Amino acid sequence: MPTADELLGADTVAGLARCLTRANGTPAEETRRRAGRLDGLGFSERVTAVRDAVLADLPTAYPDFARVLRAALDDPEFTGWMTFPVTEAVAVRGLDAFEPALALLAELTPRLTAETAIRPFLRADLERALRTVTEWTGHPDPHVRRLASEGTRPRLPWASRIPALIADPTPALPLLDALHGDASEYVRRSVANHLNDISRDHPAIAVDAAARWLGGESGTATRVVRHGLRTLVKAGNADALTLLGHSPDVPVDVTGPQVRTPVIKVGDHLVFDYAVTNTGDRTVEVVIDYVIHHMKANGTRTPKVFKLTTRALAPGEQWSATRRHSFRPITTRRYHPGVHAVQLQVNGRPRGEASFTLGDGDADPA
Repeated sequence: MPTADELLGADTVAGLARCLTRANGTPAEETRRRAGRLDGLGFSERVTAVRDAVLADLPTAYPDFARVLRAALDDPEFTGWMTFPVTEAVAVRGLDAFEPALALLAELTPRLTAETAIRPFLRADLERALRTVTEWTGHPDPHVRRLASEGTRPRLPWASRIPALIADPTPALPLLDALHGDASEYVRRSVANHLNDISRDHPAIAVDAAARWLGGESGTATRVVRHGLRTLVKAGNADALTLLGHSPDVPVDVTGPQVRTPVIKVGDHLVFDYAVTNTGDRTVEVVIDYVIHHMKANGTRTPKVFKLTTRALAPGEQWSATRRHSFRPITTRRYHPGVHAVQLQVNGRPRGEASFTLGDGDADPA
């Protein structure tokens, strides 16, 4: 993953200062100075600091502020990550110029994205903001169409949440209905991610929307739905699995998991074998996952689902494989020594379990 300095470093901010100077006709001194004062700041802190410098350098009256930014859009250097804090500046200065500011964000979004900058407008007046955002679903630029879906995601990563859409996602569903069959995969993937956000809080609403799309004429709906319901599939949601043709009651015989490495330590791999055989008289679709039940500090275990494969098995056909699961240190998980478990899951149903021991040799990180 790129570092904060790679995304919004001194050279990038200095380039932004040049663009703003040319567009405004006066030196962007605060932004230029900020370029030399970024050390030690994380990405979000850099965005805030540069945003505030931009606000200090540009006119306080919104019409004049917008005029400068539209002039900057004529500058080919004004692109990429330097535009991210600029869109955040629009969200600050333009909130009282509601529709014109949203229009400006739509103009800026092709340079990178304004997906986080439209969220203050959604929080301030959801109904009013959605009237403008809905118009973007018919925009000729796929970046603007994606903004309609991505910017309204209830749980957009690295962005403030939209509590109203977490509580009730239905006001944004017309956007997804309009865009799930979009010509651009970039837009369709955003729709799938938005649907996945909805599924975390409202599984039934997500499945109903997916069923509606699958019943339409979009040739891309299946792929969008599979990606959009991925969290429900991992969780073994019967409605999602059935919609995708993966019956939880599929007739299969499961062998394993057979653990080859019964004792490991942090940095090692858990290695296990497994086999799934279709015992029925017709071809079946199977989603095969595995669950690691990690030991917690308090002695209980917590499950985490990982993908293995999705297969069509003919009558009598067997799929077998060996899986290596890394226990290398990572920043998002702390490993604890003790007896862990690995479990297979076929179409959302647990099918077998085996234990293994994580030694206390290097068990702190992760």
